[in-house]
Amino acid sequence: MKFLGNKATVMPLAVVTAMLAFGVPQADAQGLFERLFGGGIRHTPQGDFPPPPSRQPRYKPNANAPAVSRSGGGGAQISSPSYRTYKSDPLVRVDFSTLAATPEPAMPQDAAFQPSSATDVAFREAIAGLGDYELYAEKDIAKALIAYYSANPDFIWVTENGANSRAQDAVRVLGETASYGLTPNDYTVEVPAAGASTSNTDTRLKELARFEMALSARVLRYVHDAQSGRVDPNRITGYYDFPAKPLDMEGVLKTLARTQQARTYLESRHPQNVEYQALRVELESLQASAEDEVVVDPKLLLKPGQTSPELPKLLAKIARDLDDEMGGAYGEILARLATSEVYDPELVPVIRAVQKKAGMKGDGVIGPRTVAALVGTSKVDKIRKVKVALEELRWLPSDLGSPRVFINQPAFTASYIENGEEKLKTRAVIGKITNQTSFFYDQVEQVDFHPYWGVPQSILVNEMLPRLRRDPGYLDRAGYEVVNARGKRIPSSSVNWGAYGAKIPYGVRQLPSEANALGELKILFPNKHAIYMHDTPQKSFFERDMRALSHGCVRLQDPRGMAAAVLGTSVDYVAEKLKHGHSTEKVARTIPVYVAYFTAWPDMSGNVEYFHDVYDRDTRLQQALDSTEAVRSPAS
Repeated sequence: MKFLGNKATVMPLAVVTAMLAFGVPQADAQGLFERLFGGGIRHTPQGDFPPPPSRQPRYKPNANAPAVSRSGGGGAQISSPSYRTYKSDPLVRVDFSTLAATPEPAMPQDAAFQPSSATDVAFREAIAGLGDYELYAEKDIAKALIAYYSANPDFIWVTENGANSRAQDAVRVLGETASYGLTPNDYTVEVPAAGASTSNTDTRLKELARFEMALSARVLRYVHDAQSGRVDPNRITGYYDFPAKPLDMEGVLKTLARTQQARTYLESRHPQNVEYQALRVELESLQASAEDEVVVDPKLLLKPGQTSPELPKLLAKIARDLDDEMGGAYGEILARLATSEVYDPELVPVIRAVQKKAGMKGDGVIGPRTVAALVGTSKVDKIRKVKVALEELRWLPSDLGSPRVFINQPAFTASYIENGEEKLKTRAVIGKITNQTSFFYDQVEQVDFHPYWGVPQSILVNEMLPRLRRDPGYLDRAGYEVVNARGKRIPSSSVNWGAYGAKIPYGVRQLPSEANALGELKILFPNKHAIYMHDTPQKSFFERDMRALSHGCVRLQDPRGMAAAVLGTSVDYVAEKLKHGHSTEKVARTIPVYVAYFTAWPDMSGNVEYFHDVYDRDTRLQQALDSTEAVRSPAS
């Protein structure tokens, strides 16, 4: 493949041959493999879909978390991304001295700004009293305040002797932040009393000037938080990969200075998708509801014949939620054994039935996942999960796009959604705890039929290399090809694998076959994490409830259905393509794909479902939010 700009074209065989013959400067075998066989090439989606993250992170790598570690056997290993203790940037004091010292312009710097001479004079008199005002704000907000008011020497929020209607609307919006899962104290502004005495003009001007600056600072914080979230996710862990959302803060103030629809504008800064609205409705409902009186130990583990005082509470919850069908089949058993602390064999069919109804395997063992599915999540945990989900949604585009592919890792599902309809939903397998799937978004690019599997360097180093040191010819016998940095195939047995550690100057790929790790097809959205959707020969994994079992890629129970969906064709077409061996087909439409992580997420009807935090990421995000709140709390 050759990539020109944002588009991929087929590279002529002669060019490939020339590349292999004369070498590829500054490219190792793995990099060459990625270009030839669909690994990690970035692209910029067209249209309104925001570009995926840049290869350059918004954070500095943690010097204490090296990518290469030493194994117990003395060999190097490639480590997974680490989690970091989040430290919010400190607030800075706004330096109003530069604003007060700004000479009066002969003409307004902003051509659209036309203050009257009276308001200009009043404003300059007012800011003269800001020298001892201690207003703390984020660094970029502090900079924007000075830049805006230097170019636009007039009030936004003050008219004559008090706060105007625009200010009143803005203050009301800032006071409603809890409904968005935000912290109201982060946006608090003290409003000057209306109708105050004007006997001391200088004091009143100083009061109004401080209100003006404080409200502008908190409005800018609100707009930033609504659009992008309160934390930078990329600073939490390398598993998060999101592009920055540029925000013209001076432009925000200019817009607010010219509109009487402050509420409409501020509320429009939040994500404008139905999922965000559904989560807000859920949050409001939770905050108004009473706690569920049935609380079962979430760590309960009970097998038939065992005893627990938690069992009657679980049975009471099941009995209360029985529908007519389940009641007719199991109502008598539940009534007779309602107070039993012994998990009687008669209860096993009941537990299996409710497990299957909840989408579980139905093995009859009562464990944490069964308790969570049958009893549900506590009110406190639900509120926390919804607030976390609202924050995470702010990291994504406001319009999620249609059509789109949405993978929710905690739910172990992948969906194809078009025109508000979930046209395909399939079970998915995600990365193990030690090989976690990242949280990012990109764009579907192509489907590979009977694909080659380019073995990632991490698997080659961490899992294959120890065996290759003992058995150099292993790859030759197991259906793999080895190429050197010039693209030349060489026998695995000819390589001195013991000479290499974390940097192996060879590429390895598995040939298409029934045993291929990718199964019969893969769906590519090239990204730096080398994550994609694919088939798998390990079909039994989809029968498990906990499906964090892969090396990081997303395995699909219905890969043919997903391939047909993204290609805009039929499953029969996909089956026909598979009859003809290895081939690749480009996706002609713009289809964003979200490799997402939400422990609270609404279904297509708006009903919010809750999932286990398989990677414990909610806890880490909460630590980052707490850090941000701690930095903001002493601010004036």
